[in-house]
Amino acid sequence: MRARSPHQFHIPVMGTGFTIDTPIRVARYGISSVMSIGDDILIEKMRRHYCQASGRPFQPIGLKEEDARARRITAYLDLVLELVMEQVAVVRAAPFEAGSDITKYFEMLPEGTAKHDYRKMLVTSDPQVRAGLQSSLRRAVVPGDIDVNIMTKLDRDEYRDGKKQPPENALAMSGLRGFARSRLSSAIVLSAGMNRRLYRYMAQFSDFFPSKDGPARKSIVLKVSDFRSAMLQSRLMAKLGLWVSEYRIESGLNCGGHAFATKGKLLGPILKEFKESRVMLAEELGDWYRQALAGLGIDCDQLPPTCFTVQGGIGTHVEHEFLMKSYQVSSTGWGTAFLLVPEATNLDEVHVEKLIAATDEDVELSNNSPLGIPFWSLRTSASEQTRLRRIKDSKPGSPCPQGYLVADTEFTDIPICRASRHYQKLKSEQLASQDLSPEALRSAVDDVQARTCICVDLAGGALLKHSLSSNAQTSVCCGPNIVNFNRVATLREMVDHIYGRLSLFTDPDRSHMFIKELSLYVAQLRGGLARNSSCLLDQTAAYFADFIQNLQHGVEYYRQLAADFGSQERASFLEGLETLSGEIEQICRHLQASHPSLAFVPAGDRGR
Repeated sequence: MRARSPHQFHIPVMGTGFTIDTPIRVARYGISSVMSIGDDILIEKMRRHYCQASGRPFQPIGLKEEDARARRITAYLDLVLELVMEQVAVVRAAPFEAGSDITKYFEMLPEGTAKHDYRKMLVTSDPQVRAGLQSSLRRAVVPGDIDVNIMTKLDRDEYRDGKKQPPENALAMSGLRGFARSRLSSAIVLSAGMNRRLYRYMAQFSDFFPSKDGPARKSIVLKVSDFRSAMLQSRLMAKLGLWVSEYRIESGLNCGGHAFATKGKLLGPILKEFKESRVMLAEELGDWYRQALAGLGIDCDQLPPTCFTVQGGIGTHVEHEFLMKSYQVSSTGWGTAFLLVPEATNLDEVHVEKLIAATDEDVELSNNSPLGIPFWSLRTSASEQTRLRRIKDSKPGSPCPQGYLVADTEFTDIPICRASRHYQKLKSEQLASQDLSPEALRSAVDDVQARTCICVDLAGGALLKHSLSSNAQTSVCCGPNIVNFNRVATLREMVDHIYGRLSLFTDPDRSHMFIKELSLYVAQLRGGLARNSSCLLDQTAAYFADFIQNLQHGVEYYRQLAADFGSQERASFLEGLETLSGEIEQICRHLQASHPSLAFVPAGDRGR
């Protein structure tokens, strides 16, 4: 079972390399974080680096060895656990003096029992009382959770000599096996949607089930952007005897990395639905879960606990507190902001400076991902500059050295990656043979050539920071919230920012996270309509009508929600809300004029 972190926030997974060793950096302070286990080539390099740094022997696991990917992952996770537990022992033994790790541990905590006891220890004049409190405080030091992430859609099958290997060798399956065999008692964070065969495979590992000795050693976190997806996926798992211990609710657009946008459903109403439906969710899933465990011969006296967390665009202590109290979430996720905290994440100095200088125009929701999913990207990154240079040199596409994202079989029997030079050449030739206007052909080719090698370049920051490569090209998948942070921060400064003990913002006009997300959805709606009219997107008018009505429902909910804000925050919130509401109404009138048969709910009746 996972440790109970004393903090009210967590650091989500970022790319393949930005948080690949974040637990080694922050877990000793009780801060939970998530590592990607997608790139076992990077993982093996990081294992070698930390073995050498800690004086441990390093036994390489070659790519062609049996079950190499899973074994690499297991070996690295076990090493991370060893290093973190050694660090925690050092923290517990440290003196309570200025600058020590145990002092840093307690000074960074939010308000609570441990912080109260720490303050009491500082001011007491009785040596015996102080000694007793210090002993108690040392026992209270616990590490943050060392969690891992799998993108469930990244489950390409393995081929050897042109022959497909068994499903267990697929990307996500072998990654899961690597985690399941590790000594970690932590969670696997599943993102990117449903994967039935992965869920069935998970049910083959005993660590995901309770035993007579206690709860399951490993737990499941489901990252979702709407309630329906959460219900469908967790129901499938419950029928296998697997319990989702946490629903990690993420904004569909106001996030970093891949953006799994909803059809205009906004984060506020989604959180409200989770809050109102959590009892029903537990009851329904509990019935399936008990039946499945009974079939496996496992007694279930009571259901495991379930918690709800939220992430995506959170930027202030006020927003953090509002989310915690209004939606009863147990933690908030802060990702993008930690890219400017070198103590916590991996990013080379050149790209740290690029993030500090980034404007709204520099951070775009791009078509860079070979998966065909919108992807937040820093336009000034070395990876993007390399992509453009290859196009200019008439050599678009990547050599595809790792192949983690191979998925397309339009031209080949064995899947290839849409970011690869091979695919982009074949696709561009196909488009050139079609009867397209010069403008349509240029747009279609630009869309093909937008794909870039993120499976390699997202590791660039880690490779350069740890001197594991001298020529890595860094891709940065920051979210739009990065423009609100304009300097490097220490770990303590960022934690103090989250808890309201200081502010790292310099822009007093920053939009509330809900307003920012709404503006992103309005922009996506406009872009979708434009692409549809240019035949680059095939959506019906009814789709856009549903999209608009979901936005309008969200606007009505936010009008009511604003009553819970302070007066100054309320005025700014409502001003931004009404501006965007006017834009939505304008789009609505335009769409209805071109499609008179569409039925829209009158403005005055929405939300009733």
